Amino acid sequence: MPLEFGLWRVDDKPVRVATRPMPLESRLEELIEADPGILGHPLLLIGRQVLTQHGKVVDLLGMDAEGSLHVLELKRDRTPREVVAQVLDYGSWVQELTNDQIRDIYASYARSRGLAEELDEAFALRFGGTPPEALNSTHALTIVASEIDAATERIVTYLASGFQVPVNVLFFRYFEDEGRSYLARTWLIDEVEAVAPSTGSKGRGKQEPWNGTDWYVSFGDEPGGRNWGDALNYGFVSAGGGEWFSRTIRSLPLGARVFTHIPKVGYVGVGTVSGEPQPFEDAALSIDGESRRLVDLPLEGTYRRSEEAATDGEDPREWITWERVVPREEALWRTGFFANQNSACKLRARFTIEEVSRHFGIEQGIPDA
Repeated sequence: MPLEFGLWRVDDKPVRVATRPMPLESRLEELIEADPGILGHPLLLIGRQVLTQHGKVVDLLGMDAEGSLHVLELKRDRTPREVVAQVLDYGSWVQELTNDQIRDIYASYARSRGLAEELDEAFALRFGGTPPEALNSTHALTIVASEIDAATERIVTYLASGFQVPVNVLFFRYFEDEGRSYLARTWLIDEVEAVAPSTGSKGRGKQEPWNGTDWYVSFGDEPGGRNWGDALNYGFVSAGGGEWFSRTIRSLPLGARVFTHIPKVGYVGVGTVSGEPQPFEDAALSIDGESRRLVDLPLEGTYRRSEEAATDGEDPREWITWERVVPREEALWRTGFFANQNSACKLRARFTIEEVSRHFGIEQGIPDA
């Protein structure tokens, strides 16, 4: 079904604004690169003129807030049906991209634009949070064109509506009026979350690798509760008040390297678990070569949890685990750092590991290939 755009200037009487051909396809690329919001939904561009392993070139590659990839193929003039085969070929390539390959694509793109920021930082600046652990779990294919022929429209509609292939067409019209230029857009198919699972053979590679050692711990430093000064002085971290909070910290294995984070403050230390997690009432630390019970130490914080605090039979006690290295006093936080509500979890975020390790002057873990 042919789509007709109309634009009128109505300062006085209606005056239709003339439609003009887009001067250059590269100009449209530049406009989208300058503001991906032109496409109608938030995107972070991670690549321009990206070379595939098949020797083809993707015009623009973007990522949305869920970590899904978006292939954008731009056609300035009338679009023949062959472009559908072209974007499907790109789809066969993009579904195989691993976490590392996606980061390499962005790093190359950032260098070409003179940007020093990592993908995690760019993602946080665009979407206000850290990237999901698994990138490219889904993808979408978009043909950007001024118009398409009837055969292309039938093919795209057939694939998208009949077989849920994540392909769509975004139409642009270019207008000029008294020295000013305008763009208008609309979709061929009403846009829903038209993305398909990226179920390629390298699916497991879409998640950042874990080096088997590094863990994240959230230390809730709060008035009337835990106190970071205690943890710093005596070399421990703790969590509790209920099963949801204590379960993950009790799963920390001996020898685990712990990156400790105070919510809304930053990373305050890195240490190694040197003792099994224990309830506060039973925990003891070695201080100056002497074993001392935590309950006998002059602590600023509160770590006793009453049985009345338990719900549905949960254990309300505060559980303690130890860090062999005394954490640093200076909190470190950068846009794009990993943060999580769990008391403890595996830490895969390479950007966080590298920057925190560098800050505290420790040797970085090397993720498995």
